[in-house]
Amino acid sequence: MEWKKSSEELVKFLDGKMTGRKAERRKMFGFPCYFINNNMCTGTFEEGLFLRLGNEGREKAMVEHKELSYFEPRGRKMGEYVVVPREIREDAANFDRLLELSIEYVSGLPAKKGKRQTRE
Repeated sequence: MEWKKSSEELVKFLDGKMTGRKAERRKMFGFPCYFINNNMCTGTFEEGLFLRLGNEGREKAMVEHKELSYFEPRGRKMGEYVVVPREIREDAANFDRLLELSIEYVSGLPAKKGKRQTRE
């Protein structure tokens, strides 16, 4: 199954939101993603944008924002992650708050060690 490439608009949106952050841009699943201490934080997947909030943060966010959904590439749920729909991305205050929660959560995780496998 071939995935649809993320739009330039979506990639630019995420790049703009991550400018100046202590995060490394890499590709995961062939899509641009950002990592903090080698832990994936956020990225695009097809026409979606996902954030890593942790299990507790994800649950709280999904109660507050019914529009959020689980991130499920290839039908496999990634438990700590949510997909942020366009209506939330267009609401700068809500999106920025969710992004800050993601960055805060991932920044608190232990740094991953080992070989980094990236393909750009």
